[in-house]
Amino acid sequence: MAHQATGEAGPPAEAATPRVAVETNGINVIAEAERKGTPRQLFWPWFGANVSVLGLAYGAFVLGFGISFWQAVVAGVVGIVLSFGLCGLIAIAGKRGSAPTLVLSRAAFGVTGGRVPAVLSWILTVGWETVLASLATLATATVFTQLGWGGGTATQVVALLVVAALVVGGGVLGFDLIMRMQTVITVVTGVLTVGYLLLVADEIDWAVVSDLPAGSTQAFIGALVFVMTGYGFGWVNAAADYSRYLPRTASTRGVVGWTTFGSALAPVVLLVVGLLLAGSSTDLAAAISADPIGALAALLPTWFLVPFALVAVLGLVGGALLDIYSSGLSLLAAGVRVPRPVAASIDGLLMVLGAIWVVFLAEGDFFVQFQGFLITLGVPVAAWCGIVLADLLLRRRDYAEADLYDPRGRYGSVPPVPLALLGLGTLLGWGLVTNTYATWLTWQGYLLGPVGLGGKDGEWAFANLGVLVALAVGFAGTLLLRRGAVRRQEAA
Repeated sequence: MAHQATGEAGPPAEAATPRVAVETNGINVIAEAERKGTPRQLFWPWFGANVSVLGLAYGAFVLGFGISFWQAVVAGVVGIVLSFGLCGLIAIAGKRGSAPTLVLSRAAFGVTGGRVPAVLSWILTVGWETVLASLATLATATVFTQLGWGGGTATQVVALLVVAALVVGGGVLGFDLIMRMQTVITVVTGVLTVGYLLLVADEIDWAVVSDLPAGSTQAFIGALVFVMTGYGFGWVNAAADYSRYLPRTASTRGVVGWTTFGSALAPVVLLVVGLLLAGSSTDLAAAISADPIGALAALLPTWFLVPFALVAVLGLVGGALLDIYSSGLSLLAAGVRVPRPVAASIDGLLMVLGAIWVVFLAEGDFFVQFQGFLITLGVPVAAWCGIVLADLLLRRRDYAEADLYDPRGRYGSVPPVPLALLGLGTLLGWGLVTNTYATWLTWQGYLLGPVGLGGKDGEWAFANLGVLVALAVGFAGTLLLRRGAVRRQEAA
């Protein structure tokens, strides 16, 4: 049994955790005996986390930027593959360091300074697992209502209990169980999703779709960045959490390729079909934007509604499983000294409480405003991503394991440059995006006027340039300012 890993468990555990036991590895470096498998096994967790019929709704969201079908296809496919490609690159760090993502980023941010992005990651992952659990609960109620079985409070309570049991149970038991669950979710949702696509194919009107007018360059860029933010940028802070169990000798290209392929495959297919559906009918597009599950379920014959509920809920659970596992690791990396299963339990409790609030107590616009808050966090995450990618590019050697846990080691405590880049990228990024999800976020976009982009009502208002700027500031700034520091670290 591996030792009980807590907030600062340090380098390797002594022995392998039994496959049937609760995983006790926390943010420690994974012991040599526990590093197993091949890169292709990364396909299962990443596909299972991103196969969801809600991916069809992105067709309506992307066309909402006022672009043509082919513009939307290019923006969507490029945005999905590129953003998940960044996840694949960060996953290299997991193979090289055998530690969680937010521990490995201490090489750039310092052991104490690394707590800043760890807290950011924790808020983001707990937030999204709450959103996914809430959506799964509401999806079940919606389908039951359409079946005439009643979708009231009792149904919602039972649905939330089932979802919480799956997600929290997987999060507490840990890596091996999650990998098994994601394999099952991948197979079941993959087959049922294909069935759904075949059943709704006759709703597609290619003549109408092909006549959609082209949009502006600014609208195309906005759609591209929107897709990147909704997909890969939501996972970069967890990208190394699953590759850390691979042997150090595993193929680097395989790690990048299988992470990217597994993550992007389902979203690309679902987005294209979603574009065809939403582009065929403006009424359907509006309905999907307002109520994705209800609108997508309305296209189906009654006999397929139960399989549809299954695929919808399992797809959302698959995403929440990865979120709760990584949120627990982020909580430990932020400095909370508890065993990993306890950290996952804490996050699971917060998820359940948040879902209760969203489903049963909140006003109608709370969910939308909460999404706006989470999307706002995408800007500092993009800056963090740029810093970590550049830091990884600069390194020629594996990480010094012990120093990832020691503020007096080669990575230091609070190196000022990375934190300054994170702050600068965030400030510039928020100044170049607008957020209509919540009235209290209207302060964003404060740089659009001063830099000559037409202000908050101009053509560039919804191009979301701030995400790209934050990524570029983090990446370029690290390459320019941290090369010497990295060389000194590796020479120590």
